[in-house]
Parts: sequence; C-alpha cells; structure tokens
Amino acid sequence: MAHTFGVDLRGIIDLLSHHLYSSPRVYARELLQNAVDAITARRALQPDAPGEVVIEPVGSSGGTLRISDTGIGLTEREVHDLLSTLGRTSKRDDLGFARQGFLGQFGVGLLSAFLVAERIRLVSRSARGGPAVRWTADAAGNYEVEVDETARAEIGTTIELVPHRDSEHWLERDVVKALVTEYGELLPVTVRIGDEVVTHGELPWTEDALAYGEKVLGVRPFDAIPVEVPTVGLKGVAYVLPSGVHPGARQSHRVYLKRMLVGDSIEGLLPEWAYFVRCVVDSTSLRPTASREALYQDETLLAVREELGRQVRDWLVRLDATDPDRTRALLDAHHLGIKSLARVDDEMLRLVERWLPFETTDGPQSLRQFRRKHGVIAHVPDVDEFRQLAPVAHAQGMGLVNAGYAYDAEIMERLVELDGPTAARRVAPSEVLAALGDPDPELERTLRERLAQAGDVLERHDCEAVPRDFDPGSLPALLVTNVEAERKRDAQQVGEQADPLWAELLGSLVESSSGASQRLVLNCRNPLVRRLAQLTDPALVELTVESLYVHALLQARRPMRPKDTAALNRSFLELLDRAVGGRKG
Repeated sequence: MAHTFGVDLRGIIDLLSHHLYSSPRVYARELLQNAVDAITARRALQPDAPGEVVIEPVGSSGGTLRISDTGIGLTEREVHDLLSTLGRTSKRDDLGFARQGFLGQFGVGLLSAFLVAERIRLVSRSARGGPAVRWTADAAGNYEVEVDETARAEIGTTIELVPHRDSEHWLERDVVKALVTEYGELLPVTVRIGDEVVTHGELPWTEDALAYGEKVLGVRPFDAIPVEVPTVGLKGVAYVLPSGVHPGARQSHRVYLKRMLVGDSIEGLLPEWAYFVRCVVDSTSLRPTASREALYQDETLLAVREELGRQVRDWLVRLDATDPDRTRALLDAHHLGIKSLARVDDEMLRLVERWLPFETTDGPQSLRQFRRKHGVIAHVPDVDEFRQLAPVAHAQGMGLVNAGYAYDAEIMERLVELDGPTAARRVAPSEVLAALGDPDPELERTLRERLAQAGDVLERHDCEAVPRDFDPGSLPALLVTNVEAERKRDAQQVGEQADPLWAELLGSLVESSSGASQRLVLNCRNPLVRRLAQLTDPALVELTVESLYVHALLQARRPMRPKDTAALNRSFLELLDRAVGGRKG
C-alpha cells in the first residue's frame, strides 16, 4: 500500500531558521523575490504591465506588515500547487514559474515569512483571469483557501504578515526600510515603503565608481577596475584597496543576482592572490546556494574566478606600462599578493623585478637595479642570516639580497627558469667566509693557541673557531651554521630514537659529513679579539671565548638552547665578578 510523506511545517520552519538562513531578516528578501518574480512573469504575458511593489510596515497597517505587487497573481489551483505544497518544482515550471529568469522559486520563499509571522494572509488575482483567491495559513501548518468575489479587483498579490509576539520589531518601519533598501535598492522595479521610493534606476557604480566604492568599503579605493563576464551576465567593479591587508584575510565581495543582493561577504569570486581586491558585481546566471546567501561552488564560479583574476592582472600590467609612480605605491601596499602572482605569471614577475624594492647590502632597491650593478642576484634565503652577513659582505664589496620573506625564494627560482642560471643564485655563508682575508700569521698563531685552551668551551657548544681578517672592525665575531654537520647531528638524534634499520640508513646518508655544527669566525681587526690573543689566564681565555660565542649567537638572532642561556648568565656574572674584584688575566 502506497503512502504519502507528511510534512511538519513547524519542523520546516525550525530548519529554515536554525540551519538554512543566517537570520530572520531574510524574510524581507524572500518576499521581495516573490514579488519581483511575479512581476517578471506578468511582463512575459503583458510586456507593458506595471512593475511596482508597495510595502506598508507595522504602524501604518494596523499591527501587520502588508506587501503588494502588480505581478501575475495566482488562480485557485495555483494557490494550492504553489503555496501549500513543498518541493513541487516541476509543477511550478509547468505553471509558468520556471526558475530561469527568476530570482527564486516562486512560492517557496513565502515559508520564510513564518520566521517572523504567526499567521500569513494572502489575496491574489491572476492576470490569466478568474476571481480573487484568499489564502490564510498559520505556523502550525493549517491553511484555508477560498474564492473571494468581493476582494480587490486589481491584478496582483497582497500579503499580510501577523507577527509573532516576540518578532514585532522585524516588521517595524525602520527595520523594514533598512532591510528592503539593503536587499532591493537596485531592483529593476519600483519598490515603495509607503510613499517613499527606495529603488534606483541605474547601477550606482556606473555613475561614479570610486565614490560608490568609498561608500561600500568605508575608505576611498586605490582604483576601480571595470569587470565583465558576458557568459554569466556579470558586470561590476573590482576595487583595489588603498592599504595592505593580511593575505589570510577573508575576501568579502558584494554580489547581486538580477539586482537582488545575495550578500556583501561573498567569498570565492577572485583567486586567493587577489586578496587586496574587493568586487561589487551583478550577475544574471551565477548560482546561489539554497539559502541564497552565498554562491554555489561549481564550474561556472571557477570560470568566473579565473576570468576576473585575469582582468585584475591585466589592469596591473597596464598600470605598470602607464603610471610607474602609482605602480610603486601599489607594490608598497600590496606586495605580497603581487609577489604571489609573480610565481606563476611572467608579466607579474617582470613587474616585481622592475619595481618592488628588496632588502640588499646596497640598501633597498629593485632586483633589476641590483642585477644591473652586480650581474647576478646573489641571495640569502634566511632573514637573520642575511642581517648577520650583510655588513661583512658589504665591507668586502659583495652584493647580497635578502630572500627570506614570503615568496622571495620562489621568485628567484622563476628568474632562473626564465633567464638562465646566471640570473640568480643562492649564497651559502661559507662563500662569504671564503672572501674574508687571512690574519697576520703571528696573530693567527697566537689566537689558535688561545682557542685550543678554550677547546672544552667550543666543544660544549658544538662549535669550531677560526680567525679571519675583515671589515667592519667593530664586529668581533660571526656565528655561521655548518649545514652538513647540522644535518648529521639531526640525523643522529633521530637515529637514536628509531629502529636499527632506519638508524643504519640515516647513518649511511650522513656518514660523509664531519665537523662541528657551528663555526665561530673571529675578526682579527676587532680590539676584543686582539685582546684575547694577549690573555694568559686559561680561565679568562675560556670566559672570553664563551662571551664571544654568546654575543655572536645573539647577533645572529638564533633561538637559544638551555645551555646557551646558561652560558650567557655564566659569562656575564663571571665578567662582572672579575670587574668588581679587579682580577686581571
């Protein structure tokens, strides 16, 4: 025996209010959608039919909200099929309410009125003829339909909402006006709140895009880029923000569907790299989600995202060619997004190469300027390592670029891919050290004797020390990581906790590595280092070497291990004790 599913209207209302719609405020949008769709359907039959929606909020309509439209209206059969049955999409299409060309599915949105209303009363007269029909329903799921020969003679529909006891504020004039203006101010029909028209005749961004952008964003945009995707009937503006935003910030775009607002925090309209751009667009074909508060993530949206990204990128190329000063200003504000795009786009890479300032040993300058002077972009992929090596490299006449920030190393790789291996290369600290001069032989011999006396200190910090002669003389020492030795130490630590087979494999991979994991490079031009060579007290030699190590460690901005912190405290206290006690080496 066949049975028919029953529908609990209270359960449906609970589903709408708690799981589909973000707020009861959407009832105003759904009623507007129904009214506009009804007008659209009537104009398909009667092209010269009027298009007007009149809303009378609570206070002007005796405790109810009334919304009237000049749409196609409903017959008695359509009232039963459209308003009192859920899920009958095919029936709606058969009756002439197919979704193409309409904002929503006519009739379904009326259920959202129960988010704020205890009772709904509807009177409608169809443009296809017949008497007026009265439909009354309550939130418990009961409804009545009757033909009313005495009701209004005009074609169209009037809906009255009787509010819940705790929902009267949603139907008051100020709230209704704000909601209707937000959702429907761009609709191509006349919408009135009483006698006040709240709709515009034209899309506001077509008149003064920058002024409208300032109104929407709260700040005047850097620029307004007209965007268009004809395949989905999309037109609008992409606003470039005037100041930097975090790359992880959510993209919040203002999207209209057939001039009805979908939302002002819509995501996914632009590629992730364009996080510094906000769009205001209207489309005829983008697909909204069931709640009509977001866009459906389908292939159409992916194609739109790619096309809008291309148009923003083309604008960047044109700006680079026509206005260098504004290009520099844009890069200053939004360098991360443009650098991100430069990883995959050749023209953006050239824009970054020409205009974006990088930190170098010659001061801030573009990669092209640096390349013109030094021939090859020698770069260091770590910020702290660059800052430690920069003064030494500069004093020796070496040019270095700091490539330790986001996307920098990838940009260097892209330059090599396009221009060949001579375009850029990574510089190891050992290469900078190789350019340092040898000290006076006698001084070097004496220093090595003192370093031998401090062998226990150096071993404790897994460090070897070498004397060199370099500028600036104010720098006593450099601390440089021995990458191969560091890798060996890490592998040994892992191997101690791994099974024998894995430990043996790790051992074979690093067995060729040798030496300490750090190298302390002493500057023989520094007075403190020269003083070290003159010391005779072994304890003071050890204390001085450990102090030089800690100073170099702090200057390198490396994380301090517990033993490094202990060395800092110990060396400071012992030096202080010697200074106060007056002991000499």
